[in-house]
Amino acid sequence: MAEVKIRDLRKSYGGMEVVHGVDIDIPDGQFLVLVGPSGCGKSTLLRMIAGLESITGGTISIGERVVNNLAPAERDIAMVFQNYALYPHKTVAANMGFALKMAGMPRAEIDRRVAQAAEILGLTPYLARYPRALSGGQRQRVAMGRAIVRNPQVFLFDEPLSNLDAKLRVQMRSEIRELHQRLGTTTVYVTHDQIEAMTMADTIVVMRDGHIAQMGAPLELYDRPANIFVAAFIGSPSMNLIEGVAGGGRFEAEGISLPLPTGAAEGRKVTLGIRPEHLRLADQGITAGIVVVEPTGSETHLVVRAGRRELVAVFRDRLAFAPGQTVTLAPDPGQVHLFDTETGERIG
Repeated sequence: MAEVKIRDLRKSYGGMEVVHGVDIDIPDGQFLVLVGPSGCGKSTLLRMIAGLESITGGTISIGERVVNNLAPAERDIAMVFQNYALYPHKTVAANMGFALKMAGMPRAEIDRRVAQAAEILGLTPYLARYPRALSGGQRQRVAMGRAIVRNPQVFLFDEPLSNLDAKLRVQMRSEIRELHQRLGTTTVYVTHDQIEAMTMADTIVVMRDGHIAQMGAPLELYDRPANIFVAAFIGSPSMNLIEGVAGGGRFEAEGISLPLPTGAAEGRKVTLGIRPEHLRLADQGITAGIVVVEPTGSETHLVVRAGRRELVAVFRDRLAFAPGQTVTLAPDPGQVHLFDTETGERIG
């Protein structure tokens, strides 16, 4: 195991820079998730750590070594890919032990490591099978087993669950997190799914256009997003964002007037953010018409329209609402977020 240090990391293709001076410290044994929309640079960053992409500027250190100019095989990392990358003509056991065989490891040691990894991942009954005879989840476990047997300093995961169905993704999230807790190996995990990031990470790095938008613990990002981008990206359903003006201890927008702490962003154009679960039924607040009612069993989701804005509210109770009805919603005063509309940055 080892810590990973990334300093002023840059990547350019021709004259276009796609990763812009990124700095990240990943302590030994931490599970760090890189998350963001497609094209934000997260997979490029992971591939630079792995040695699959050249580095235009900056340094990457794994343990005590700067690995910029080392080949992937010399970095003591193991990578799990989105498409499993299994050899179809080799058995599960042969796939898991292939890298060790190529490294010249004795057969007895290869068999021991493969058997140990198979036991951890529940693959022992499948060691003689070929990938075509496995389910998607079993193939992903084989890919993980191939990484485990190498006993690397760092695990790298590149969107490993995106090819699985929803139920299996939930199961595999839990299995990967449990595996990390058992092995304690430093892990860098890339996903575009913020639910994966929230449920798996010790630290989340939210990326946008090759920059770090915010880095921190999952609940820190959820409770105190640093900017509008992170506020909208982290959380499902997304945070409600309403543009308006602050003044006289109130937030004013078209058809909406809400109280604010005295002096908060006085006279500025602001964007008010409120998470769906922090809206409640009230006598005064935002009057809106119900557009959609979504009962999920444990919750009721309301999509409402206030003026030209659509907002989402989430209730734990099973409420008997119907489209076309009118409701009045008020935000929990302690859960209101304010952002500067022009810069997008958090206020206060």
